[in-house]
Amino acid sequence: MLIKTRGIALSYIRFRETSIIARIFTEQHGMQSYLVNGVRAQKAKTKIAFFQPLTLLDMVVYYQRGRDIHRISEVKCSQSFHSIPFDIRKTAVALFITEMLGQILKEEDEPLALFQFLHESIGRLDDLHANFQDFHLRFLLELTEYLGIRPDSGLFMLSETGRPLEHNRQLEEFLDWLLNKENTLPGNFNRNIRLQLLQIIVDYYRMQFDSIKPMNSIDILREVFE
Repeated sequence: MLIKTRGIALSYIRFRETSIIARIFTEQHGMQSYLVNGVRAQKAKTKIAFFQPLTLLDMVVYYQRGRDIHRISEVKCSQSFHSIPFDIRKTAVALFITEMLGQILKEEDEPLALFQFLHESIGRLDDLHANFQDFHLRFLLELTEYLGIRPDSGLFMLSETGRPLEHNRQLEEFLDWLLNKENTLPGNFNRNIRLQLLQIIVDYYRMQFDSIKPMNSIDILREVFE
């Protein structure tokens, strides 16, 4: 059947000479895969740019429960980015978010609250003019609420093996600032503190999702925020 849905493009792989299989998180049915024919042809009617990471889409799709791959009838970009593709730091953040979402999101019926959170978060990232080096950290912390895995704050001080990390006051203060969404940083937190907290949060996600594999985008984040 044909349905209208909003979507968030996450990734795609090439299929045959001119087609792709795109993975898109949809408002109606969560994570879905779509075969898009001819999109890589010279005179393609559908732009391959629609399927770049985190592109916000309006779609009309053919949906049949139980199928692994669906097809798209109509697609258009619902919100054009003015900064994410043009700022290397924002691009790195977007790639990291995309890689993480691609490993943890799944098919589900009407994930409305989760979809709305993701949609609004992507818009906020595009609108930020400065001080977005912590965006992905706060995003991952807020995302735990919508995934049903929000822990007590102390749990973020656990390593991947479940052993408590050594007490670090700076880490705790930085984490509290991110969780409480205060406007002013309580201290001057350097790059190492941010990287340590990122690893702690990613390790926590790994304890919840065994589908998470090593992510190349973390190395990219390290490089662009040196």
